[in-house]
Amino acid sequence: MSIHYAFPEGFWWGSAVSATQIEGAASEGGKGKNIWDYWYEQEPYRFFENIGPEVTSDFYHRYKEDIQLMKEIGLNSFRFSISWSRLIPEGRGDVNPEGVRFYDAVIDELLKNDIEPFVTLFHFDMPLVKQNEGGWENRAVVEAFADYAKTCFQLFGDRVKKWFTFNEPIVPVEGGYLYDFHYPNVVDGRRAIQVAYHTMVAHAKAVEAFRKAEIKDGKIGIVLNLTPSYPRSGHPADQKAAKIADLFFNRSFLDPAVLGEYPAELIEILKAYDHLPQTEEGDAELIRNHTVDLLGVNYYQPRRVKAKDHLPNTEGPFMPEWFFDAYEMPGRKMNPYRGWEIYEKGLYDIMINLRDHYGNIESFVSENGMGVQNEERFMQNGIIQDDYRIEFFKGHLKWLHQAIQEGCRVKGYHVWTFMDNWSWMNAYKNRYGLVSVDLKTQKRTIKKSGEWMKLVTRNNGF
Repeated sequence: MSIHYAFPEGFWWGSAVSATQIEGAASEGGKGKNIWDYWYEQEPYRFFENIGPEVTSDFYHRYKEDIQLMKEIGLNSFRFSISWSRLIPEGRGDVNPEGVRFYDAVIDELLKNDIEPFVTLFHFDMPLVKQNEGGWENRAVVEAFADYAKTCFQLFGDRVKKWFTFNEPIVPVEGGYLYDFHYPNVVDGRRAIQVAYHTMVAHAKAVEAFRKAEIKDGKIGIVLNLTPSYPRSGHPADQKAAKIADLFFNRSFLDPAVLGEYPAELIEILKAYDHLPQTEEGDAELIRNHTVDLLGVNYYQPRRVKAKDHLPNTEGPFMPEWFFDAYEMPGRKMNPYRGWEIYEKGLYDIMINLRDHYGNIESFVSENGMGVQNEERFMQNGIIQDDYRIEFFKGHLKWLHQAIQEGCRVKGYHVWTFMDNWSWMNAYKNRYGLVSVDLKTQKRTIKKSGEWMKLVTRNNGF
């Protein structure tokens, strides 16, 4: 096989996942309840086919087998999250020894197989006790998170060198406080903005704890779902709409995390609408002095926007959509199963933006993947022939390769995801894995995309 796209030596080929989406064992091993366990108990009908987080892909019991498959595919890195409520069931206080034992075992098994563990501290799964205290609206929960982070660094920092405070911190803001697709199902712009702000303070406090822990060769980052905002046209109103969408959905976390400060334009908008969050003295300095070493970039689809067709209802809750409308570009390429546009060049545009406006920070693609429903229909001889996924990966990797050629400091590419997993309200509706999981038997089978990835990792390119 001749290699057209060769990647830098030591490139991180891997996959990403979160605790709640693969571990299962939701009420085993001393784990406390998180908001997903609770919400599913309360409203199971809001989850696709009424499937909750109790068993998911059973990684808790099958991690050795799964890590062997990762090794077989040739992955050299794996990003997973620690479940805060598994490690510290009440969110603060006593550490659960069974939780420690589990994560110790996973980390050791990965290292034994030459797979580097990348660990995320928070991936949407607030301990229920802490949510009942107000979640990220409450400064005390911010302090509890800093303690939890410190505990993780002490327990696992001897072996884990790549740490990430949050995965897609804007999603709990959108889902939990604006658009009603995560618990606590609040729709309130003011509270959403406070949650977003406190999340950033929690992030900075965790970075501070990391610096104090002095982990040898360690790096700390954050994982953001960066979504380029493309205007419908060159018209000034469309351009302005795209700029504001970018402020809300990208720069609200990207700027403070990488540059140490919030964009002045975002502050102006929130001030004009009397929606500035409550801050405390010393916050600005804390954020300024605790920027990240490394940025994870999750990319699935672009955001296309246009100037608003109608004035917003100012009696309704304050929303980012007061400033733009979504735009559906005619003739766009689609993943019809997920209803998402496929636009591979978006990944290149993100990386060039990081190069030119964010000090060319060291970054990697921390998630990129394609979800498809009813994949069984593509099965031949017991293997899912997911050529569409291979094409999706290829298209994105070509543009990523181009960005590297043009000087972007891109260190790796992690697919979402290693094996089919439970996906929040969508449960098992869309499958994303390189490996299929039979929900009845939990049997794992490498898909055609997994076989393709084997060749990529072996050749460090394709």
